[in-house]
Amino acid sequence: MRVERRSLLAGAAEASGIAVVIDVLRAFTCSALMFRYGIRDLALVRTPEEALAFRDADPHCLVAGEVKGRKVAGFDVGNSPADIVAKGESLFSGRCVAARSSAGTQGVLAAASRAQQLILGSYLNAAATATYIRDAARVDAIVHGHDVTVTLVAMGFEGVTPSVEDERCADYLEHLLIGTPYDHVEAVWDCMHDEDIAASLRGEHDYRSREDIILALQRDVFDFAMIGRPEGGHVRVTRRNIR
Repeated sequence: MRVERRSLLAGAAEASGIAVVIDVLRAFTCSALMFRYGIRDLALVRTPEEALAFRDADPHCLVAGEVKGRKVAGFDVGNSPADIVAKGESLFSGRCVAARSSAGTQGVLAAASRAQQLILGSYLNAAATATYIRDAARVDAIVHGHDVTVTLVAMGFEGVTPSVEDERCADYLEHLLIGTPYDHVEAVWDCMHDEDIAASLRGEHDYRSREDIILALQRDVFDFAMIGRPEGGHVRVTRRNIR
């Protein structure tokens, strides 16, 4: 297995092999929580209008996400892990969700042009994601007789500015896949001392709560991977349980 590191939208567009697109704060933490609460599948789209079109076609479909960090008018939920936990299973169970965010969803859509597989990455299900990738790599090696390339893409802030939490999550996935050094206490410490994250922890951001940060930095809570496949102009994501 070869692991390559990329960052931001430009890196997502270059991703090959198995592409793991990482958005810890907050899109793919939200995705993992919604799958935990029983959504059927998740459609990742580029624009709010595309997301709302899913609900127009199916009133049972939820619409989630943000623009510039803030919930879009008419969306059912924003991009807040704390809000998703507060709403819980009663809102999400059995429903489809169309989601738009400024970094993670855009990265998955960019990676779809070249990557052979698409995976959503977060701390909440990192170990399960790594298990899925190792299993897929073994199968590919047997069938095709060559090493698999895994591209870890840290999406950062709006896909244009690197962020510590996405880079540290990529460090953790790399550690799980090929044994590179990783210290989670040090990673969380780095995140807590990032200026932007520290401001959220102090309650200074009206669009991102301290609870969002706390939830997003929990690791290995869920035993499933989130696997995407291109479908028309969007990417459809489903849950793959890891045994």
